Amino acid sequence: MSFRTDRKRATGLGRAGGAAREWWVTRVESALLVPLGLLFIFPFARALGQGPAVVREVYGHWFNAIIAVLFLGIAFHHLMLGVKSVIDDYVHHQGWRVGLLIGNALFCGLAGVAGIFAVLKIALG
Repeated sequence: MSFRTDRKRATGLGRAGGAAREWWVTRVESALLVPLGLLFIFPFARALGQGPAVVREVYGHWFNAIIAVLFLGIAFHHLMLGVKSVIDDYVHHQGWRVGLLIGNALFCGLAGVAGIFAVLKIALG
């Protein structure tokens, strides 16, 4: 016989504690990515295929560099949360889930940092 309450037995089971926060963060990021995506695409399209001098000119402008850094940071965080949701929903083996979640976080983090570093390196000379 257990003297634990229903709430005490359920504590620690599932992901109910962080799910609402992740849901809101994902929605806010989605809303931010629409204007940032548009502001990122036009300078990127202008520099695409034009050579290094044009890329330096486009991303040497502070506004384009800031938009690119914000877009890359938010986009990779949004990607990480989306893939995390898929892993949480469809990977049932605990060991695989932990490994995939770590790999997802590492990939998205490293790719985001590499993109931001590249933009900053171009922008700052």
